[in-house]
Amino acid sequence: MNQATISIRVEPVLKQKFDMLCETFGLTTTAAFNIFMKAVVRERRIPFEIRADKPEPTGAKALAALYSIQQQSAATDGTSEMTLEEINAEIKAVRDERKRNNLRGN
Repeated sequence: MNQATISIRVEPVLKQKFDMLCETFGLTTTAAFNIFMKAVVRERRIPFEIRADKPEPTGAKALAALYSIQQQSAATDGTSEMTLEEINAEIKAVRDERKRNNLRGN
């Protein structure tokens, strides 16, 4: 069977890692690319999701989770959500009280 040659350029370290991984699968790099190309032709799509957007930073995910927990808590126990300023004011009040207690020797 006649075969065509495809030449692509990749970073040397990426190629080395890919070659090593293919080897652990018992494949050559050529076989891996053939599997990929056959899947694209068979399915008429790239067989995995391609996205341009960046993943959301962990801090933003944590903040979203915190807001979600606050909303659930407020709904179940009837309390209202606290603003960031209110939270900071409570933290400051507790710290001030600790300072006063430490000065009194308590």
